[in-house]
Amino acid sequence: MPLRRSMTAGLSGTLGSGNIGRCVLAAAACIAFSISAAAQNGTVAVTGDGTSAATQKPSIGDTLPDTGKGQKRHGKKSIDPGSAATASRDLSGPPTAEQRSIVALVNDEPITGYEVDQRAMMLSGTNIQSQAKANFQAIIKDPRTSEHLKEILQQTARDNQGKSREQIIAIFEQRKKEYGMSLQRRAFESARASALPAMKKQALEELIDDRLKTQEAKRQSVTIDDSQVDMIVKSIAERNKMTVEQFQKQIGGSLEPIKGRIRATLSWNEVVKKKFAPLINVSNRDVDKLVASATSANDDIELQLQRIRIAMPAKIEEHGIAARIQDADKIRQKFTGCQSTAQAAMGVTGARFENLGKQRPATIPEPTRTLLLNAANGEMLPPAVNNGAIELWVVCGRDAVKASEVQRNQAEGELKQKEFELMAKRYLKDLREDAHIEYRIDVGSK
Repeated sequence: MPLRRSMTAGLSGTLGSGNIGRCVLAAAACIAFSISAAAQNGTVAVTGDGTSAATQKPSIGDTLPDTGKGQKRHGKKSIDPGSAATASRDLSGPPTAEQRSIVALVNDEPITGYEVDQRAMMLSGTNIQSQAKANFQAIIKDPRTSEHLKEILQQTARDNQGKSREQIIAIFEQRKKEYGMSLQRRAFESARASALPAMKKQALEELIDDRLKTQEAKRQSVTIDDSQVDMIVKSIAERNKMTVEQFQKQIGGSLEPIKGRIRATLSWNEVVKKKFAPLINVSNRDVDKLVASATSANDDIELQLQRIRIAMPAKIEEHGIAARIQDADKIRQKFTGCQSTAQAAMGVTGARFENLGKQRPATIPEPTRTLLLNAANGEMLPPAVNNGAIELWVVCGRDAVKASEVQRNQAEGELKQKEFELMAKRYLKDLREDAHIEYRIDVGSK
């Protein structure tokens, strides 16, 4: 096999373009929805938010001067477009001066550019896989990529003179894999950079909501134990197949932003439950409706069935089949109700009566199932040929199947959850209207 084979062949296969977006640079993007799911474990989930926001506050010297502009009371917002904006995308080190700039104040509590950058990065990291994949494919097709791989191959050969052909190929394959991973990171970063601007406004609004939630929790004297937060952090790390220490290093060396986000979520859940739990009332009728809608159309009933089977003659001929059908018609004429079925079958050659008892419709093949479901109680269906016999089915009654306790509990929990979410949404809206929110930087323009 020639050593100079297709340079880019295997880049995509080795790395797998489907891996684009999986913690290739910032693991935080990968766990964007894990925090919300973990934080809601065992609680009433009412937030539906994304994940961690940095909670460190700027020092006094980092705050922007108060120009008197951008004041907001009771929901009326205004923006000072002349203010400085956050620009740096590097979140791996300490916040820069620009990142420490105050983007907004929520009841005099600051939100920094660093926090907005971090939240926007996480939001964008969950929605860019398709763009990152397209970027990666474009890089692979770029002639410069093939040329660079040729240079890597030549350099590998120069660096390993005297080694066998197989050894040189193995070394080249490893270097090619490393080069491919760098291209993957570049594709991911490019996709994320293009998505960040659109995410910044959403990130800021989520951070404002978080501030309002934690402030309300403090007013309501709701506290969350550190052990609860630590347990959720550990759960998130395990879901990403890491230890807590590995997870901490992967997201930049500090768990405090994520812990703050989890604490805000848990606190808000407790506030909403404390305030609205006595007001939530789910009726049995609503539970029954939900259970019925979640159940297959006919799986909530049982049919009480009887059947007469008339065996076909050993030698199937037209006149023999006709005779059996005539026998079936005679049975139907003698049938006067379920109490007469067995008697009607007596004296008919090859006829056998079966009391099938209660049967779920799902156990009966079509088209018989539909005919039975549409039949009235005490009705015998017309004769039909099935499984080498002529069958006469009788519906003697039907019973509603009571949903299991597990199903009912699940339905009741779902209904309560919807009520909690609706009340929590209104509650948060009221908090926003009453809050003093000052926007100092138009993040959407940066």
